Amino acid sequence: MRQAFPMNLVIAPQSDDARLTRVALAARLREILLSGQLTARDPLPSTRVLARAVGVSRTTVVAAYEELAGEGYVDMVPGSGTYVAEALSGTTAPRFERAANAPDPPHPASARVPPVPSGIDMMPGSPSAHFDRNPDWARAWKSATAGTLPAVPPPAAGTPELREEIAQHLRATRGVRCTAENIVVTSGTNDGIALLVHALRPRSGKYSIATEDPGYPSARSVIAVLGADPTPIPVSDGGIDVAHLRACDDPIAAALVTPSHQYPLGGRLPVAARLELLAWARERQAFILEDDYDSEFRYGAPPLPSIASLDEHHRVALLGSYSKTLTPWLRCGYLFVNNAALLERIITVRAALGPSVSGAVQTALAHFHASGGLRRHLMRVGRVYAHRRALVLNAAHQFQAKYRLSALEGGLHATITWRSGPSAETIVAELAHRAIYAAPLHRYSHHPDAREQEGIVFGYGAPSDTQLQRGIDAIAEVLRAH
Repeated sequence: MRQAFPMNLVIAPQSDDARLTRVALAARLREILLSGQLTARDPLPSTRVLARAVGVSRTTVVAAYEELAGEGYVDMVPGSGTYVAEALSGTTAPRFERAANAPDPPHPASARVPPVPSGIDMMPGSPSAHFDRNPDWARAWKSATAGTLPAVPPPAAGTPELREEIAQHLRATRGVRCTAENIVVTSGTNDGIALLVHALRPRSGKYSIATEDPGYPSARSVIAVLGADPTPIPVSDGGIDVAHLRACDDPIAAALVTPSHQYPLGGRLPVAARLELLAWARERQAFILEDDYDSEFRYGAPPLPSIASLDEHHRVALLGSYSKTLTPWLRCGYLFVNNAALLERIITVRAALGPSVSGAVQTALAHFHASGGLRRHLMRVGRVYAHRRALVLNAAHQFQAKYRLSALEGGLHATITWRSGPSAETIVAELAHRAIYAAPLHRYSHHPDAREQEGIVFGYGAPSDTQLQRGIDAIAEVLRAH
């Protein structure tokens, strides 16, 4: 049973007669939590009690609690209450009240411990870790697992219900003209790439798939393991260099691109370059494998049309995943393919390998879509990620002029690059000794040893606000030391 915790917070009165807004109430609660009034795992007042105490609606309190939960200050436990998050243990307000240009206090030698699992995970690609507490998902999962489970595996292409929901989502959000028949359910981006590599394999001879340089190391590994050659194409002007791609003499069957938010450098492929890429695919009878990476999370800039929405000759396969929008634990994604011959080959491969996503997960995701849960979740976490991105931008003044902060147009990661100075390995190692984990930029290059610039890549989706602030401060301190 939910506990009606007493009003145990000391909230300063308003300076005027105006009612507290959600934003103002959330700000007051942050100050209280950072001041040490409560400690980790302590309960907060129930929404009803707090609403009555401060003279606002219960809806305002619920919204404020949800905002704090998204930022990592509190944990909301359905049916139990709201509690101070574990991450706030030992965190106090003075940490955030020091002057912006004041150096961090020196770390004693004993603090430089080897990396431990309980450190701050700033590795790129991880979303917020609170999806399991989403009430819409809880209802969708309960509905999916109620009753008698089918005695046969899911269809090779995926359940009709989920395929229809995905098609509706792509039509509404990416302008793609598609139906459920164009959708194949996968276990994620790499599984989708694997299906495409299998389906594109010629009857004989070598073949290549162009990949961005720098780009996804795991995608290159999948391509190589399955017998194709990943051909590096440099990144220019926000995406793959189409002129360089045209000049390549290799027998390229497809080009794998991240046009919405190039990974890891950031930037967006301009519309003119997207049209030029489509012309290349049509002329070479090749395919474009569009990884619509981070398209759900844009900050200010309007979304550009997906390449798939511009395709009039059926040369584009669109890859999508729930790993960053929801959680990688689900292991679910999808392919949109409107080329009949390619789609037939993909489904043949999937049928031979067997379904890769459980029917229960597919049914739950279909319910989650249909109930509006996905839309509400994206709106909620979009606000959280925008706030964390603002924390990163606000910390930019800590970096010396030679360090360039970029890749913040969308998504959940940022890069810091420099032309001269310490090696990325040195910076990453020093951060790891503080139990803060980021990735060196050269890890994403086809030829890591031949690099023109150094850099690190870090994510800001998974850490809480307090963890992110500590991580950014540590990065700035380590860079200043060089």
